[in-house]
Amino acid sequence: MNIHEYQGKQLLKGFGLPVAEGVAILKAGEAAAAAKSLPGPLYVVKSQIHAGGRGKGKFKELSPDAKGGVRLAKSVDDVVANVNEMLGNTLVTKQTGPAGKQVNRLYIEDGADIDRELYLSLLVDRSVGRIAFVVSTEGGMDIEAVAHDTPEKIITVAVDPEKGVTAEDVKALNAALKLDGDAAKDGEMVFPTLYKAFVDKDMSLLEVNPLIVMKNGRLRLLDAKVSFDNNALFRHPDVVELRDTTEEDEKEIEASKYDLAYVALDGNIGCMVNGAGLAMATMDIIKLYGAEPANFLDVGGGASKEKVTAAFKIITADPAVKGILVNIFGGIMKCDIIAEGVIAAVKEVGLKVPLVVRLEGTNVELGKKIINESGLNVISADDLDDAAQKIVKAVKG
Repeated sequence: MNIHEYQGKQLLKGFGLPVAEGVAILKAGEAAAAAKSLPGPLYVVKSQIHAGGRGKGKFKELSPDAKGGVRLAKSVDDVVANVNEMLGNTLVTKQTGPAGKQVNRLYIEDGADIDRELYLSLLVDRSVGRIAFVVSTEGGMDIEAVAHDTPEKIITVAVDPEKGVTAEDVKALNAALKLDGDAAKDGEMVFPTLYKAFVDKDMSLLEVNPLIVMKNGRLRLLDAKVSFDNNALFRHPDVVELRDTTEEDEKEIEASKYDLAYVALDGNIGCMVNGAGLAMATMDIIKLYGAEPANFLDVGGGASKEKVTAAFKIITADPAVKGILVNIFGGIMKCDIIAEGVIAAVKEVGLKVPLVVRLEGTNVELGKKIINESGLNVISADDLDDAAQKIVKAVKG
């Protein structure tokens, strides 16, 4: 689960970390009062959407020459003018795709005198099985480009979970970021506290870009991109309350109600599969034969008829879907349950696109019998390769 920047900063502030004062607003009429409550005289007006690259983004409704989704303002009147121009419009960034995202929230923050911009993130480094800091002196930039062009400028420091962030880790991070004086002293508090926040709140990503050294020599977290492990949210009702469903795909929200692993993609072939590995293989082979998957959907190993029905309805609700591939290897999940769920869903919502079904494993013959005797216009497949070729051919006509 993702949260907005301002929510992430409020969370980190609760751990005692250095963030600027700021006020989130939902209405343009709140802008002046929000700005007046801050020290000033420099303010930053930030679009709050679940996507990066906001500063370099462009608003669909505005001139191409207009400023992006993060703007400096030098007076309260300037804040108000920017808010009126940004709020309610659609911001397009590298991460939103061409459709962009409507800006429904803005964060008005006190400005900072910046000396240097640094990059810092914490994530789970699966290569070593530990939480790791990833840092660079090249903050405020496209970190992917830095990694590609100058990988030597990105330093990784993995943390021993039994020891936590040690003095040696802090020393390594200070050296990697070229911190000294007050900034290095701040690092002695900031780095262990960021690690504590990551662990205590079951985060999957904590990115600060940029982490700044101010002209007074102190550190400040100027941004906060925070994601949480969905499987641990039951431990954090306070985090769940921060969820903004307007930033999520409606189909993904519906899928979460049935505990379905669903991710919307950009293709036109809907996939319903059991098992993450098989789902990935199914998407790969669809691409191999020249088409694109419309989603990742794993119904899991022990899904009920109702769960399968819900999954099928979610797929068919996507207007981009021009064909559906059901690929089930029956283990705990029995093929007859899948068959019954598909038939129930088709009878409820109808079938307006080609449907290819490949079943194998537990109760496969019973599953095939149920589908064959259903009267549905279903294309059967013998194996995954056969299924992929048939659905791609059917979609392409």
